[in-house]
Amino acid sequence: MTRLPLLAATLLAILPSAPSLADGTGIHTEPSEAAMASFDIIETTIVIKDENAVFTTRVRGEAGIDRPDAAGKFEGSSVYAYVWPTSLNSGDIGFDANQGIVALAVTFHPDFDDAAYGGANRHVWHPHWVVLSEDAACPGGLKVNDIPEGATPKVPQTWPNVPLLIDSPEYPTNFTGETVQVTIPLELISGIADASFDGVTAGLKVNGKLHAPLLCVDNVFKVASGDLSLPGKVSASH
Repeated sequence: MTRLPLLAATLLAILPSAPSLADGTGIHTEPSEAAMASFDIIETTIVIKDENAVFTTRVRGEAGIDRPDAAGKFEGSSVYAYVWPTSLNSGDIGFDANQGIVALAVTFHPDFDDAAYGGANRHVWHPHWVVLSEDAACPGGLKVNDIPEGATPKVPQTWPNVPLLIDSPEYPTNFTGETVQVTIPLELISGIADASFDGVTAGLKVNGKLHAPLLCVDNVFKVASGDLSLPGKVSASH
């Protein structure tokens, strides 16, 4: 997948230069004092280990220590996220095919719950699959795809019943010092072994008027590649 023109232009305008190197072990990025230490990506990997795909991001500081302030209401509230954009197809994760950029995101948002089956998750970091598309209305150039009123797209079993292309699977997610890691059984994500990926840290924001685009990328903290070109390759554990 080539980088998206609108997003590439946005990233080049707002992000400091951070040289990166993609090799067989992931994407390695120089630290940048311009980013919060807890979101300053220095390494991003996806590794096949035993029967699992292990998604890992390592940052300059302590991963997960910074969280958004509560707004006290859903509209206008904030989300912080560690994100792995991939070349997977939306059909690989339970949605209709060819809907946009498929990304795994570990998020924290203190003002609302979006767990599967009506569960609570506003108090913890937790994983999502999201499908993203370019949208010039969003400050960060991307939105989580909206589901128009009355539409009935294909959704995964753990879709949290919100009008977005978002899934809320309960994958093991761990924060340890400078790393955040998500472990996903291979049987649940077809095609991951041949996928390309990138790493992003970002803030998202719920639309204050609750209309589309409902959830925008509001502030990109760091992109591992610098341009969302997905240079990372999934590797096998040795």
